[in-house]
Amino acid sequence: MATLAECRSALDRLSDNLAGADGDVRAAAALDRTLSCHVTDLDATFTGRLRGGRIEVAGHHGGPPRERARIRLALTGDDLVALVSGRLDFARAWASGRVRLEAGLGDLLRLRKLL
Repeated sequence: MATLAECRSALDRLSDNLAGADGDVRAAAALDRTLSCHVTDLDATFTGRLRGGRIEVAGHHGGPPRERARIRLALTGDDLVALVSGRLDFARAWASGRVRLEAGLGDLLRLRKLL
């Protein structure tokens, strides 16, 4: 089971990956939206903001998200680490229900380029 520190590290790596991307991926990540990532097996939620092609993690707290972020992700810690490392395909994980992604329709259409 992934630890809270490993999950935070995975989010930092994801942020670095987004910042280093180009083309359609960079354009898709250029949103300015609140973001939450609920790690279900640890019952912890990381909150922050997707801004300028980076994820700025503000912190974490126990339990589900306290406030409704514009982009919401929910998954296990192991799946978060596997997604960021490339060992788990996002589209397959999402289609099978291992990962939940919730956002407005416009944001979902834009974020699909990241998948």
